[in-house]
Amino acid sequence: MRDGPIDGGTGLGGFRRYTWWSLTGTVTVLLVLFVADWAVEQDVPLPVRAAGGVALAVLVVSVVILLDHRLPRTPVAARPGPPAVTWLAAGGAAAAVLGAIPLALREQELWPLAPAVMTSIAAMFLPPPHRRTLIAAAVVAAAALGGAVGMVAGDGRWPAATAVPAGMVAFVAWTTLGMLWAWDVADRLDRARLLAAELAVKDERLRFAADLHDIQGHHLQVIALKSELAARLAEAEPARAAAEMREVQRLSIDALRDTRAVVQGYRRASLEDEIANAAKVLAAAGIDTTVDRGDPADARALPEPHRHVLGLVVREATTNVLRHSQARRAQVAYRVRDGRARLRVSNDGVADPSRPGSGTGLRALAERLERAGGTLDWHRDGDRFEVVASLPVGTPAAAAEAGAR
Repeated sequence: MRDGPIDGGTGLGGFRRYTWWSLTGTVTVLLVLFVADWAVEQDVPLPVRAAGGVALAVLVVSVVILLDHRLPRTPVAARPGPPAVTWLAAGGAAAAVLGAIPLALREQELWPLAPAVMTSIAAMFLPPPHRRTLIAAAVVAAAALGGAVGMVAGDGRWPAATAVPAGMVAFVAWTTLGMLWAWDVADRLDRARLLAAELAVKDERLRFAADLHDIQGHHLQVIALKSELAARLAEAEPARAAAEMREVQRLSIDALRDTRAVVQGYRRASLEDEIANAAKVLAAAGIDTTVDRGDPADARALPEPHRHVLGLVVREATTNVLRHSQARRAQVAYRVRDGRARLRVSNDGVADPSRPGSGTGLRALAERLERAGGTLDWHRDGDRFEVVASLPVGTPAAAAEAGAR
């Protein structure tokens, strides 16, 4: 069993393996022990033993396939879908055979084990209200059938023949559906975390769009009114129309300047702002983030172009964490030592190294840091991914050249 894309640092793949193996292992062991309890008896005819063995094999295979269908390996398919009807029918028929044989052999307490297993597996594919209804109906049916057989047998064991099958059905359902419930909760939490990461990115885009709309909307509205007025005055009052058009020109220049300021504010945010924004966005995505800014004077000692380039590194690394990993913890650390500024962004959710385009943004930033006399490295160590940037505190001219490109 390989889980591939369902893991990525959250442990969800390991939890799936644990749930799958726990359910299939428990069910298989119980069924084998149950069949062996009556199959080894010498007075059981050989055809009956053979039928029981075939039914056991069919039931175990059906359970394995149905559980694999219910606990998918990929997040895209991680919603309960319609069961494999063929295997559901085959498992139901096998469970009926494994229930009928013990009843015929007067095993009045243990006969409902196989039907209880198959009922619980079928209930996994139902919504919770229908699931409870099915389990309750199975408990009542097991109690009624077991009690009726016990009374017909006339051996005085009908109370146990009534209570034990009902309790067995309830216990098997509680065990199997309890494991499934834990899996569903973990899967929903992982989906919520991914959704929070997407929303954090979209919120930032909406903020920028709103700022740009406010600036452009105001200026364009005034420009439209001034242009309309100038058109009306063009023949009657040419001098006034020319003045209005000069005003339109001034407003256009102001609009262009304000638009550039908004864009530069978005693209040239300082290192401090980028670190703060990264912490906020990662926290919104449910990632436990630790920020170590060091001495506040360290950031002020760095030239503004250098802060801009390192800010871009923080932004790119944060975007990679949100889009290409399933991190639970992240760390952003910034220090100035020995005349060099060092920035480190790490997380424990490893991106898929085979993902196309992964690392393209980092490679482009590495070239910009090299032009400024710095370095940018990234590496994967086990379940951790780390981005490390280094720049000299001086050489502002080189930094300005790198930041402008």
